[in-house]
Amino acid sequence: MFDVFGSVKGLLKIDQVCIDNNVFRMHYKATVIILIAFSLLVTSRQYIGDPIDCIVDEIPLGVMDTYCWIYSTFTVPERLTGITGRDVVQPGVGSHVDGQDKVKYHKYYQWVCFVLFFQAILFYVPRYLWKSWEGGRLKMLVMDLNSPIVNDECKNDRKKILVDYFIGNLNRHNFYAFRFFVCEALNFVNVIAQIYFVDFFLDGEFSTYGSDVLKFTEMEPDDRIDPMAKVFPKVTKCTFHKYGPSGSVQKFDGLCVLPLNIVNEKIYVFLWFWFIILSILSGISLVYRIAVVVGPKLRHLLLRARSRLAESDEVETVANKCNIGDWFLLYQLGKNIDPLIYKEVISDLSREMGGDGQSAHKQPFDA
Repeated sequence: MFDVFGSVKGLLKIDQVCIDNNVFRMHYKATVIILIAFSLLVTSRQYIGDPIDCIVDEIPLGVMDTYCWIYSTFTVPERLTGITGRDVVQPGVGSHVDGQDKVKYHKYYQWVCFVLFFQAILFYVPRYLWKSWEGGRLKMLVMDLNSPIVNDECKNDRKKILVDYFIGNLNRHNFYAFRFFVCEALNFVNVIAQIYFVDFFLDGEFSTYGSDVLKFTEMEPDDRIDPMAKVFPKVTKCTFHKYGPSGSVQKFDGLCVLPLNIVNEKIYVFLWFWFIILSILSGISLVYRIAVVVGPKLRHLLLRARSRLAESDEVETVANKCNIGDWFLLYQLGKNIDPLIYKEVISDLSREMGGDGQSAHKQPFDA
């Protein structure tokens, strides 16, 4: 438990060197923290509190609670409508005939805490891959140039090392950039897959869950079906069978209260909206990335915006000599290096590249 809290605390730290972008951090920082927090909340309610209470005659309450928790409870979909206390006891709870009336079993609730934690791991995978592939290159190149307070001798030495590295490895950073783009695509694929995964986990109820909750308030009280009561019922039924005194099988129908579903319904409403927002932002980020890869002019404009203190002609000289991998590394450096020092780096690179006879136009991802 304390190790989990330690890991979450590590995610809350601000990185000294930024190796990704804001949308990327929404996946491995914000989403992972949210999912782990929800998992711990459900775990505390499930294993420390009392997640289920069942009422039935002639059966010890502890036995009934354990049996219904293990073997699941059910509701009757035809009893979801109507006024509580007049038409039905509770939404989804009413008399039914075995083999004729359709019943819906709810088996998910004991797995919610594990599924949430598993989802958090999946959201961290692209970050783990990129951090392994990146190998600390940006941190090595930035050194102490992200601090405006550095003596001139130290600054000039480290700036020279950075410029020499960049010139010596020009046109060799495409694979570095490509791996980051792959991780961005993985983030998008992951969040879409998570929506389908949760939909499968909740028996096809998650894909429209948030929109159904919004529509619920606009419907007539007698006809509307509460989607939260449908997916996460607070009161359900449970059937217990045992042998009677004569050896015949006796059936006991009980009511079960699931207080844990008060928490679950709010968690999954939030997650529906969060996943939708995250998938839209990730999709926009992918479109932006494709535009950057295929648009040299866009790369020039972005580099100009990042190095706004540098001269326009110097930025143009550097942008024309960089392929997509060089541009990506230089752009990432601009996020981490002090603006005044970054201006000097662009100026030095422009001078070094000014007499270079290499072609100004490079194909994306060339070796």
